[in-house]
Amino acid sequence: MYDRLASIRPRVRSGLERAFAADHTPHEVAASFAFGVFFVAMPTAGTALALFALIAYFVERASRLALVATLVVFNPPVKWAVYGASFWLGSHLLGPVPGASVADVSLDAGLDILFRQLVGNTILAVALAVVGYAVTLQLARLHHQRQRSASPTGAAESRSDDARPDVPS
Repeated sequence: MYDRLASIRPRVRSGLERAFAADHTPHEVAASFAFGVFFVAMPTAGTALALFALIAYFVERASRLALVATLVVFNPPVKWAVYGASFWLGSHLLGPVPGASVADVSLDAGLDILFRQLVGNTILAVALAVVGYAVTLQLARLHHQRQRSASPTGAAESRSDDARPDVPS
């Protein structure tokens, strides 16, 4: 398993570097990733890819790679863990459903179960999006700083990390 993870690491790293190197500010990359995390963490029945394609087409400032990265992070095993934690959180906040367990959560479950699932899921999705934004913003800023310091004109650049690269400062 370690070998498999080690073989994936270079692909993930090169994908992140391409996302950071694109003509997007660190804020745009982080906001795109946070939106993707929020949407993918919700029970969307597989519509995330279609929504991300529409966003990438219509929203110029959206980072396509940051959106797609959320699909990689929230693969099916991770999503099931999020759903289980969501039901637990919803049940903890709203009270348990008599005779129901995490294994009972599905689209054809009763309204009491689904409501607890959605309440917990929304809270977790917001929390994961906030954490995802903060981590991605710091990584993107670090990458931009390294890129500027490595470039011959890096010291002469005066724009801030969050300035749009296509708009002069």
